[in-house]
Amino acid sequence: MTKLGWPFANVDDFPGADVDTLNASEYVKDIYFKVDPDYQGRFSVPILWDKKTHAIVNNESSEIIRMFNTAFNDFLPPDKAALNFYPEQLRAEIDAVNKWVYDDINNGVYRAGVATTQGAYEAAVKDVFDSLDRAEKLLEGKDYLIGDRLTEADIRLFVTTIRFDVVYHGHFKCNLRTIRDGYPAIHRWMQKLYWENDAFKSTTDFDHIKVHYYWSHDFTNAN
Repeated sequence: MTKLGWPFANVDDFPGADVDTLNASEYVKDIYFKVDPDYQGRFSVPILWDKKTHAIVNNESSEIIRMFNTAFNDFLPPDKAALNFYPEQLRAEIDAVNKWVYDDINNGVYRAGVATTQGAYEAAVKDVFDSLDRAEKLLEGKDYLIGDRLTEADIRLFVTTIRFDVVYHGHFKCNLRTIRDGYPAIHRWMQKLYWENDAFKSTTDFDHIKVHYYWSHDFTNAN
């Protein structure tokens, strides 16, 4: 990501980057300005775009993942439409796990990484590792966080743990332990998802992860 924000491949041909085939945008910010030329907010991703109304439907990942679970089932083959990562009988458990995983792990690594005081950094790091310890206990002897099936809770934890040793441990100084050496159950769970389900492997690009964080995040804490 440059000072102009997230670029598309037509201005930054980094391997694996894509062009905006709908709007021919050069940067993600161009999509926001296409909707509202006076937009003053953050140019964040992901973006769920409506091709008919030319509008941003949503830019919050936790809401988009919930939409994708059912909203487009009518357009999918029956076997894909039958997949349900937020089953009604597990929703209370999924919501409960999502809450502490987001607060302490997904967001916790950022609270540590951008902390402006030693106290804030130490508090955030404690939250991160306390909740990683909690996830480790949940995954001992199991393939999934909740029940015996893949749910939204696994997907939301995976996106942070797969980045953890690569960038959060060093760059954000969440360095009490690595996933690989400190959390055998999480590590086994993560490997199983990555190697046995192509949806995880095909959407993980370690070069993109490393370059993005180490190149564009120059505001990390100085602790």
